[in-house]
Amino acid sequence: MTDHDLVRQLRVQVADRLNEQRRRDQVSGISAMTAEDEREYSRSLIVQVLEDHARYEIAEGRAPLPAEEEADVASAIHSALFGVGRLQPLLEDPNVENIDINGCDKVFVQYGDGHEETHAPVAESDAELIELIQVLASHTGLSSRPFDSANPQLDLRLPDGSRLSAVMNVCSRPSISVRKARMGRVYLDELIANGTMTPDSGSFLKAAIAARKNIMLAGATNAGKTTMLRALVNEIDPGERLVTVERALELGLGEFEDLHPNVVAFEERLANSEGLGGVSMAELVRRSLRMNPSRVIVGEVLGDEIVTMLNAMSQGNDGSLSTIHANSSLEVFNRIGTYAIQSRERLPLEATTLLIAGALDFVVFLRKHNDFASGGVQARVVESIREVVGHDGQVLSSEVFAPDDQGRAAPHAPIACIADLEEHGYRPLVHGRFT
Repeated sequence: MTDHDLVRQLRVQVADRLNEQRRRDQVSGISAMTAEDEREYSRSLIVQVLEDHARYEIAEGRAPLPAEEEADVASAIHSALFGVGRLQPLLEDPNVENIDINGCDKVFVQYGDGHEETHAPVAESDAELIELIQVLASHTGLSSRPFDSANPQLDLRLPDGSRLSAVMNVCSRPSISVRKARMGRVYLDELIANGTMTPDSGSFLKAAIAARKNIMLAGATNAGKTTMLRALVNEIDPGERLVTVERALELGLGEFEDLHPNVVAFEERLANSEGLGGVSMAELVRRSLRMNPSRVIVGEVLGDEIVTMLNAMSQGNDGSLSTIHANSSLEVFNRIGTYAIQSRERLPLEATTLLIAGALDFVVFLRKHNDFASGGVQARVVESIREVVGHDGQVLSSEVFAPDDQGRAAPHAPIACIADLEEHGYRPLVHGRFT
């Protein structure tokens, strides 16, 4: 079992030596090491510190660490410096889906099949847990993000693609939720194979992407919206230039250069302690339109960026994608209206519905089913697909795919733009067979 007190003690020594090297480089006029160079250099520092510790133990008449235990300590030190400390094994476990932490010693782990277990503490104290998150926030993402009493909320994309949300000082103990990115390089065919959608709805979505339809993905928290978004984006031709806008980098489309070699990823920047330097989601969406995008992809709509995004969709940026929280495909329009009336533009409802009708083509709704308690398994499914067909004082829409007896979207109503989809390979089902 790893000695975490020793890890914490030696981590401080490694960090001190790393900071000293940074200072020497700066005084000597040497270019600062890249993040990757620092990671590699720290490995040599860890070896030095462990050698010093072994000599000290021998001098004190004690046996040094066995080779296997020393390797575990070295890995834990590196994880504490650049990874996520004791969370690392959970992130590396392919069966783990979500991690909820209500203080350092109250850790709940949810697995892919839906069941939940308690886990050992991930830090010795809440202060150490906060320090761990602060270290992550300092070197993860495009810019350092504060996490302290003045900035008690934090959203991060971890190096493995997982999403971390943390809060402090607004609850009795620091609270952290990590949503694992279990499917990074994912395709629609995989989601068809695992039952997320039927072959017909999968074929429909492939054609909708090829036909450059504007699509909004909707669902509750943890319904699979981000995974579906990645799968849809991976249907886009590699020759297209993609601009993504996110609160915290999560999609990671640029990591797969064979799929998307031309990606610009924007991340919202928080203001500093003087209230300066912030760049909002709405500003980034506006900026994206000046970056010669083939498609604009907004990771998650949660506020006033909705008006700018819909304007982008209706002004020639066809094929754009986004996600939104909603409880049904029909509720999406009300949710957009709520965000729009709170925006800087203060759009009235009628103007918002006109904008929606001119911008959106389809809403895809996903639902998470968890039947673990009754002996079943957890599943995420595409439940409904709604087509926006016009405006008459309100958004007119048709549920072209509705839930079947298994809760998965099945053909339900005629598709108004069927000719566009057929031109890109879609063949609708008639009596269970393709035409």
